[in-house]
Amino acid sequence: MPLDPWWGIIANPTLAHAILGRLVHNAYSIDLTGESMRKQRPPLAARSVVP
Repeated sequence: MPLDPWWGIIANPTLAHAILGRLVHNAYSIDLTGESMRKQRPPLAARSVVP
């Protein structure tokens, strides 16, 4: 989820900054593009189960 909307979701900007600072301090940011892989395979109920 992008970081920008968090300041609107958390009403207190100081609290939002503190929370996000702790979350992203040692995190890697990976921007994904393209179609979701979940859309390419059938739902779990449609797949056959092999014992």
